[in-house]
Amino acid sequence: MAKKNSSKKHFEELTEKLFWERRLVWDCVSEEEKKEIFAFAERYKNFLDRSKTERECVRNIVAMAEEKGFMPWKEAKEKGAKKIYWVHQGKTVYLAVIGRQDVREGLAIIASHHDSPRLDLKQNPLYEEVDLVFLKTHYYGGIKKYQWLARPLSLHGKVILQDGSELELRIGENDDDPVFTIADLLPHLARKVQGEKKVSEAFEGEKLNILVGSIPLGDRKVKERFKLAIINYLNKSYGMTEEDFSSAELEVVPAGKARDLGFDRSLIGAYGHDDRSSVYTSLEAILGLDEVPRTTLACFYDKEEIGSDGSTGAKSRFFELVVSNILEIQGIEQNVSNILEALTASRAISADVNGALDPDYQEVHEKRNAARIGYGVCVTKFTGSGGKYHSSDAHAEYLAWLRRLFNKSGVVWQTGELGKVDEGGGGTIAKFLASYGMNIVDCGTPLLSMHSPFEIASKADLYMTTKAFKVFWKGENN
Repeated sequence: MAKKNSSKKHFEELTEKLFWERRLVWDCVSEEEKKEIFAFAERYKNFLDRSKTERECVRNIVAMAEEKGFMPWKEAKEKGAKKIYWVHQGKTVYLAVIGRQDVREGLAIIASHHDSPRLDLKQNPLYEEVDLVFLKTHYYGGIKKYQWLARPLSLHGKVILQDGSELELRIGENDDDPVFTIADLLPHLARKVQGEKKVSEAFEGEKLNILVGSIPLGDRKVKERFKLAIINYLNKSYGMTEEDFSSAELEVVPAGKARDLGFDRSLIGAYGHDDRSSVYTSLEAILGLDEVPRTTLACFYDKEEIGSDGSTGAKSRFFELVVSNILEIQGIEQNVSNILEALTASRAISADVNGALDPDYQEVHEKRNAARIGYGVCVTKFTGSGGKYHSSDAHAEYLAWLRRLFNKSGVVWQTGELGKVDEGGGGTIAKFLASYGMNIVDCGTPLLSMHSPFEIASKADLYMTTKAFKVFWKGENN
């Protein structure tokens, strides 16, 4: 019997030594660190509530950075400062802490995106139909259209008026603000037009129209008097005319604050975890840096949800201008060779979320390789789809370096992928930075209900994401 028990113990020890098991964050942290997790969550929720569009994100990032001594790059160059930021067209921002090492030895980069799926107003959106007034929209990014119906919505964005003056709108977030909505069809009448169709066909993009009013202006002889009442209100309140919609960027997003979720308040339900969770976690990480040997760079991009195109997406060459400016600050010649040498020698994290294993839809995941809520920051070696197309696919050497760094520093981490082979897939900005020859991997917080108006994240995973990013920048400078 003793021999049998000894053999059992041997195999248990061997299993513990050789097998790799996920670790639940709550099992790995002290009571003191649990307090830090909940304190971090409050700061993060506050950031989400103030940052529902890319422009709002940029303004808040810059304000927080300036509080920590960051300066616009030209001012920083004149004053010899080492904490610098760049803003491009009000939608993309970069923060850098200039290191002592020659930048051609490489940068330490964390890049995320602050745009989220939403509804954008069309350029000629205002109309009336059966004595109700609506705004027409075009959805932005990957959404399930039905999730945006019959829920409170708010209106955010910028309008450039005819005289060139700029107007910022943010309606539907304060308790005394009106909200807006998209009306849905009652179930009694929906059988044929919705119920008997595929979900993708039952809810039409052209019917995602925002209800904004129902009181007319004038008597029945007045043409389009319901529409007139709304544009008259906008004119009196904001100085707008209907033509001003043509030079506006107005976004419709879910109204309301980020909320604690669950009896134990362990989760956060909110709009925009994808990818503002990565924005805020990397922002906290870089704001805590001071003197560094290697230059660190945080990139906050726009347009990821529609392919990173445009002048403010990750495909924009403004990124190269930032690196060129860093070379100039260090007194190094700003030529293509030096820019590419710096980028090729860099290490980077594409900070982005992953879809967590959903208990009710486990059939679309491959459980052994799916990220799980509560098990820490997720490292995603590759994204893409159908044979890893459109993915950067990180190298083993780089993953080994990052793995040792996380393990040594007490970061609770896991790996993940975006669904079963030939079932899921997606893309991130990793492939665009990888085109410069640098090592890069996706790393971020796993989410439930991703791309919905109310995404779900674990406070523990968010905290570990911040810790991972801090460790990355610290490890790059050791």
